[in-house]
Amino acid sequence: MKRTITALAAILLCVSSFSQEKAATLKPYGFIRNYFTFDTRESVAGTEDFFYYVPKDQKIVDGTDLNEQTTFRFAALTTRLGLDVTGYEFDGFKVGAKIETDFYSGVSGVTGTAQLRMRQAYATIGKGDWTVTAGQTWHPMAADMPDVFSLNTGAPFGPFARTPQVKLDVSLSGNFSITASALWQMQYTSAGPDGASANYIKYGKTPEIYFGLNYKTPEVVTKLGVTMLSIKPRWNDGKVKVNDRITTVSPFFYAQYKKGLFSAKLKTIYAQAGEHFNLNGGYGVSGVNSDGSWDYTPTVNSSTWVSLAYGKKTQFILFGGYVKNFGTIDELHGSSNGYAPAANLYFSKNSFSNMNQMWRLTPTIIHNIGKFAIGLEYEVTSVQYGDYKTIAGVKCLNTHGLAQDNLHWITNNRLQGLVKFTF
Repeated sequence: MKRTITALAAILLCVSSFSQEKAATLKPYGFIRNYFTFDTRESVAGTEDFFYYVPKDQKIVDGTDLNEQTTFRFAALTTRLGLDVTGYEFDGFKVGAKIETDFYSGVSGVTGTAQLRMRQAYATIGKGDWTVTAGQTWHPMAADMPDVFSLNTGAPFGPFARTPQVKLDVSLSGNFSITASALWQMQYTSAGPDGASANYIKYGKTPEIYFGLNYKTPEVVTKLGVTMLSIKPRWNDGKVKVNDRITTVSPFFYAQYKKGLFSAKLKTIYAQAGEHFNLNGGYGVSGVNSDGSWDYTPTVNSSTWVSLAYGKKTQFILFGGYVKNFGTIDELHGSSNGYAPAANLYFSKNSFSNMNQMWRLTPTIIHNIGKFAIGLEYEVTSVQYGDYKTIAGVKCLNTHGLAQDNLHWITNNRLQGLVKFTF
């Protein structure tokens, strides 16, 4: 027995002598950031109203639009703390990690005490040409952002979501690489009969799947990818189990050019639904079957933004975005005489189903004093809404869930200041 133990110890000692380990480097980072924001209209916005989505439609009472109301606020709740773990190697494997937080949690509307919440938390392992990332980080379609300093970073004109995922990046020959990811939902969720919820993907038991091809040089970056999501909006009707499911496919394209002090970026996505990464979309009920299950049809949404930036010490930025809602692919259940009940359409919680199209223009100037920055930004967002048609007391849209009556534009003007120290 002693000889066996001695032999095993010798083998382990021999193996460990060939193992090479390199210590990790810990790098804390973050910033203190204050926003000062003035709006000319009541709007849908999150994170103490700093994360801007859309202006609210008119609400006329006695000839007065109650949503035509100015507001102002300032706070530092988007201050951030993070830790990067880099440099650790073991037997040729490179291992890293990140944890990142800010003070978003605990605030309801514009009231409360900001508390730490998790933004990102993931580990990476790689060797040679491949790297695997496991944990919560940016959705591959949301990772590349415009240069604006707005908290929304261009949403809802482009995907915005951080999600639990397992992601594989593989470098190919030349300047090409591929990205494949299996993603889940947590904070950014699909719409459905019970409102926005991660239950639809939980009972669907199928992760969202992303695949993309990337091209990168010192000056140019391009990405072409597609994501597929399959969820179950219902798993029982209160009496029996049902077999509901909707599957959506959304392609996107991103391009970036940087040279000297100039930067140009573009992102466009043609999304089916897409509300789970903050786009203006959703899906609706298209049929009711004899076994109690429902059929569904997604909305189609085209969202595009362009960002131009120049400068270093003083930066000048121009952002422009456009969104078009094309309605659902198939007709909604209950369609009659050109209309269908709006209740049969499940739309983004950060927008409204009577939204037809929208645009945004954002000029920005930022002056950097070392790691201290001050900025001023003007953001004008305009949405074309249509009126719901009331039929027999039921609010309706057209048969494809699109507003078509009394189309009108509603605009919000936002003036925003920034004071930021990065460490």
